[in-house]
Amino acid sequence: MIEDLLAANQAWSEAKQKKDPDFFLRLAAQQSPEYLWIGCSDSRVPANDIVGRDPGEMFVHRNVANLCTPSDMNFLSVVQYAVEVLKVRRILVVGHYGCGGVLASLGEPKNGLVDHWLGPVRALAVEYKDELDAIADAHARHDRLVELNVLRQADLLNANPIIVNARKGGHAIGIHGWVYSLKNGLVTDLHAPVPPGATDPGPSPRKVAMDATGAAAPRPQPVLTTPIATPILAKTKGLFGRST
Repeated sequence: MIEDLLAANQAWSEAKQKKDPDFFLRLAAQQSPEYLWIGCSDSRVPANDIVGRDPGEMFVHRNVANLCTPSDMNFLSVVQYAVEVLKVRRILVVGHYGCGGVLASLGEPKNGLVDHWLGPVRALAVEYKDELDAIADAHARHDRLVELNVLRQADLLNANPIIVNARKGGHAIGIHGWVYSLKNGLVTDLHAPVPPGATDPGPSPRKVAMDATGAAAPRPQPVLTTPIATPILAKTKGLFGRST
């Protein structure tokens, strides 16, 4: 019931403040996450919990099957804000084994509107049909398409004009492809390919940039510089020399 959720919220807030009286004061004063998490909408994949991060430490965007669709204005707006305003240093594309959206892409279209959304995953399954057909076990075949989808979305991000322009301007951004397992709670790093010329952001400088109160040091407020409506036209298969 709704009342149960409100009561749980009250208990959560009290527990947080008991453990750390200034937690919400710091949270309200500054949003400066290091990471942008692009994950699936699945309720079993809680972004912050999986990697042990508090609210405010990770900017999160979620959709069915964790897609980085170049024509999705919601996705593009999130990426632009994360990169140009929040200055995130790493973007995590996180799929999960057992993804219902990816599984639906392996079958006949019968789910209405969501089938249009999943078109890129279905096209990916056709593109890698020979590899997928060679996998006898249906669960393993599904898992492999989950991995291929994460790698493709990482490719699309690396080619996105927002990311490309930020890197040209000296903003080092790491793009990472992960898959989460619902069976054991562990993440597998797929080591998404890095495009030529891209530099790793290295260790976080913010971990030591703390003022006397323990709050993150303030940063100047940047302005948005990249037009959002900039669709990617390049084909991404093998974009950065990857052969899968």
